[in-house]
Amino acid sequence: MDKRSSGVVPSALYNEQYFLHVCEGYQEFLSSEGEYLSLRLTEALAVAGIAEGMRVLDVGCGRGEILRNTAELGARVVGIDYAAAAVQLSRQVAAHAAESGQAIGVYQASALYLPFTTASFNRVLMLDIVEHLYPAELAVALAEARRVLQPGGRIIIHTAPNVWYDRYAYPLVRRVRTLMGEGDLYPEDPRAIIPENMHVHVNEQSMMSLRRTLRQAGFRQVKAWLSTPPQQRQENGAFRAARWFLFTVPPVSWFFEREVFAVGEK
Repeated sequence: MDKRSSGVVPSALYNEQYFLHVCEGYQEFLSSEGEYLSLRLTEALAVAGIAEGMRVLDVGCGRGEILRNTAELGARVVGIDYAAAAVQLSRQVAAHAAESGQAIGVYQASALYLPFTTASFNRVLMLDIVEHLYPAELAVALAEARRVLQPGGRIIIHTAPNVWYDRYAYPLVRRVRTLMGEGDLYPEDPRAIIPENMHVHVNEQSMMSLRRTLRQAGFRQVKAWLSTPPQQRQENGAFRAARWFLFTVPPVSWFFEREVFAVGEK
């Protein structure tokens, strides 16, 4: 959605406040010290196909809960993040995991310059990082991810929101909600729903664009799909029926589902 095509989001914006009070999944993290995952992270980890003994790289490891859960599957896992606050949080998780005999490496590094040798990982995870990378950065980051993957290795991506929702569906949703007297909850710019995203979201994707970007980066057997967490809302029958239709029936659902997933193979 951003008209700018290049730049760098300052790492200082990703502070402890961001990770522990803004970044999706913080409730689960705070309640369980990273033991429990949010629904979108659970789904991403499930499709990764991680097996015991695999070498896994988590690019943009954030708080570190994926590192912990991946290590519990028996993988040898390493996480990198360019934000100092993320590295500190992830190292705390790694220290806790070490008490159970799980070795997790955490390093401060950029997704654009991965400090690892070629073909050294079976899986690369990029969960909730794509939307924070300008297009030129994303191209470099995907090239680096592909470089460090072993032949047959797999990249797993989650990103949100679906840009087709923000561009085409959100204005309709906002109009309906305004007529219902809830307009204050739906600002003109959907990024402003979470004000911090105005500064850190620079490259939202659709299912189609993410699939195309992965293929352009040289990945094969690329699959991309949409998902939506369950909505715990008290609504009348008409709204429930409309929600089912909008979020279930393609191609309409391509504009209303919010979560974008993709996998690709080297």
